[in-house]
Amino acid sequence: MKFRLLSITFLSSLLLIMSCSSGSFRGQLLGALDRPAWNPVMPYGMIYVPSGTLHIGPSDQDVNAALVQRAKSISIQGFYMDETEITNNEYRQFTHWVRDSIAHTLLEHFLETDDYDSDRMRLDWDMEIDWEGEDADMLEEMYYPASQQFWGRKEIDKSKLIYEYWLVDFKQAAKRQNAKVDRSEFFKRKTCAIYPDTLVWVRDFTYSYNEPMTRHYFNHIAFDDYPVVGISWDQATAFNVWRSKFWEAYRKSRNEAMMDEFRLPTEHEWEYAARGGKKLAPYPWGGPYVRNSKGCILANFKPGRGAYPEDGGLYTVRADAYWPNDYGLYNMAGNVAEWTSTAYFENSYSFIHDLNPEIRFDAQDSDSKTKKRKVVRGGSWKDIGYYIQTGSRHYEYIDSTKSYVGFRSVSTYLGRDHYDN
Repeated sequence: MKFRLLSITFLSSLLLIMSCSSGSFRGQLLGALDRPAWNPVMPYGMIYVPSGTLHIGPSDQDVNAALVQRAKSISIQGFYMDETEITNNEYRQFTHWVRDSIAHTLLEHFLETDDYDSDRMRLDWDMEIDWEGEDADMLEEMYYPASQQFWGRKEIDKSKLIYEYWLVDFKQAAKRQNAKVDRSEFFKRKTCAIYPDTLVWVRDFTYSYNEPMTRHYFNHIAFDDYPVVGISWDQATAFNVWRSKFWEAYRKSRNEAMMDEFRLPTEHEWEYAARGGKKLAPYPWGGPYVRNSKGCILANFKPGRGAYPEDGGLYTVRADAYWPNDYGLYNMAGNVAEWTSTAYFENSYSFIHDLNPEIRFDAQDSDSKTKKRKVVRGGSWKDIGYYIQTGSRHYEYIDSTKSYVGFRSVSTYLGRDHYDN
């Protein structure tokens, strides 16, 4: 009898285990059942650029460029791209977030959470910051000391707006010899001072008066919708990491599946998007001219021998000025040149892959200047017509800031097509 009772107990336990492990599946191969629904959302302010092919190389009869930009057909995966360059006001959201996160940290406004993210993502953002009242003393270290205050104005010390983040070096992690290496070896901690360099408006020009732009371009409401400039490649990268975490935290709070991170476009993603589906087009609107049939200039650059205002803008213009290309993207020619993620090598077209080509190089401070070059595309308000062509490429150094270089973000689409999920 005792043996029988034990057998019944054993069988009951076994049936319970079997029902928990396979009851929902009814013995069928159904895949994991706890997966969320996938409903891709077009990020606000972005345009979907579908997968396709691109014929890279000079977009005009350019003999010198043809020596280093060999013609080649490549394929690009679909992605979302900002319809305009990142504006001053959009970037200001980032600087304000970093400013407020530092203040919340000093005021010890923390939440009790087991979230995996950094301390700044575990802050209690619902707590008020009394900048002028009872919190002022605890926040004093965020301001310039009295000896550095101009006309006695109490201002935040911009150099203290530092963003810390982590990246993964997938290139190193993918090497076979590193298969058994501790994965933490491929985590890269970065810190970056993120406030724009407003002095570029003076530094970039000799014997030229541009101080009003230094004083007002980033902060004045008149320029809110103009592209942010004075941003280094490292700052643009930091912005995209912050934007990714900001978006991810929101989707996670709603139990929604994650989308791919925001990042700088590769050189050829940028060119593919700039052409707007027009193969071999020298300009985003087609071409071959920079004026339409009515004689109107179609981009913000330096026409003729220096008639800057002839196109409607002396410096930069609104990020949504002029007509967009056929994908709906504004100012893919002129206004500001744009950072890409691609390392610049003159002969890279000779050895890049034909599927999502990209050359990544994480330059260190000790590396030569040649290794610190990143491709910039699109030309700017101060460039001649050659540089605003879709096929023209140039470079800037990752630690440089310019009054004519900005950026926009992309995010790889996860799946076949946004409109055919």
